Amino acid sequence: MTAMTMRQALLQSGLPPLEAQVLLAHALRAQRAWLLARPDEPLSRAKATAFFTLAQRRRDGEPVAYLVGMREFWGLTLAVTPNVLIPRPETETVVEQALRLLPADRDVRVLDLGTGSGAIALALARERPRAQIVATDASSAALQVARANARRLGVFSVEFIAGDWFAAVPPESAPFDVIVSNPPYIGTADPHLSQGDVRFEPIAALTAGGDGLDALRVIVAAAPAHLVTGGALVVEHGYDQAEDVQALFAAAGFRDLASARDLAGIPRVALGRRGD
Repeated sequence: MTAMTMRQALLQSGLPPLEAQVLLAHALRAQRAWLLARPDEPLSRAKATAFFTLAQRRRDGEPVAYLVGMREFWGLTLAVTPNVLIPRPETETVVEQALRLLPADRDVRVLDLGTGSGAIALALARERPRAQIVATDASSAALQVARANARRLGVFSVEFIAGDWFAAVPPESAPFDVIVSNPPYIGTADPHLSQGDVRFEPIAALTAGGDGLDALRVIVAAAPAHLVTGGALVVEHGYDQAEDVQALFAAAGFRDLASARDLAGIPRVALGRRGD
């Protein structure tokens, strides 16, 4: 019996081509470019079985990032597990806006609340080597992932601390020049929670309160006390929450309020400066 080729396996996977290629490359412990250059290479029975097992799990809805254990973010390859949110392109908007506010030529202090995989903190550390960054998360399992990512990437300027929002921050670490966060913000009744990849992601990292704004209320209200004069808060929010989050910023006394859109053109990030 003739062995199945990689081309045949991809076609029989029942997946979109890119997803199938990523999973086959993972099963083969190879690069996609190597795979694409050898479409007629035969697959061993063991490798074919491993690939089709992954393909079935993907057809059942499991995120590709969890199946391969990695996700690209800001040019960094981050390990991800079901204990952390999968870093998404829209969250790079938080990094972009924070970098605009963080000078590269002097020491600065940054706080990342709800760091998850460490995506935002590690991206900022890579771009601002003089920044001292504190990254918190209430999940010890998430912090294990973040710390492992930092070690693998050779980033040593981020201090990871367990705890809930500002309660985790050591008094001697404050005040900060910039505070960033991608908190849970999906409303509990939002149908997106039962669709796509988010079905497999940690619910505590996705939703906060009936309208999804409970975490943002806590963060925005408490942030001024942890910022230097003129320091800035940068937060991600839902696609339909820009107006409500801007109102939270105004009520907390922030000035120079602004909104940034993600690559899809959706208002995704709110920012403002401490208002005294």
